[in-house]
Amino acid sequence: RKLCFDTHALVCLLEENGFTTQQSEVIVSALVKITNTNLDMIYKDMVTKVQQEIALQQVMSHIGGVKKDMIILEKSEFSALRSENEKIKLELQQIKKQVMDEITKVRADNKLNLNLEKSRVKELVSFCYFLLEASKQRIQMHAQQDRALTQTDRKIDTEVADLKTMLESHKLDNIKYLAGSVFTCLTVALGFYRLWI
Repeated sequence: RKLCFDTHALVCLLEENGFTTQQSEVIVSALVKITNTNLDMIYKDMVTKVQQEIALQQVMSHIGGVKKDMIILEKSEFSALRSENEKIKLELQQIKKQVMDEITKVRADNKLNLNLEKSRVKELVSFCYFLLEASKQRIQMHAQQDRALTQTDRKIDTEVADLKTMLESHKLDNIKYLAGSVFTCLTVALGFYRLWI
């Protein structure tokens, strides 16, 4: 081990400044002990190049193991997501079929109700005309029936408008659901793409 200073020169310097030879040697030996103790402390924290290379090799082997685990995990996650995507597609097709069946059923019910209301209105109109032709003395009754006819027309119009509104809302709900499903599938696909890259 090499010292950072010349001990003999330091002893000479101390003797020149008034210290005795024995005092100078004691001071220099104390400085040498302190320096050696400091160097020992520093060397304890230091590693050799061989130890550093061994530690680097161990870290690299751990990184390689982690990479292999990540590849295996990524493949298993990809297959799980693919099967989940297939399930979602099947469920979406079933829901689409159910919605189409419901729409067809609602349309048929609406047409039936509309035809019934139309036939009732036609009957009321023919009855009103018959009453007008049969009796001119009942003008007030005719006015009441006319008002009833107007109310029925309004009721039919409001019911038709309600049915149209309901159909439009069903269409919008279907479009929202389909858009949500498409965006979900797109998000999953982008997630796979991001994980893959």
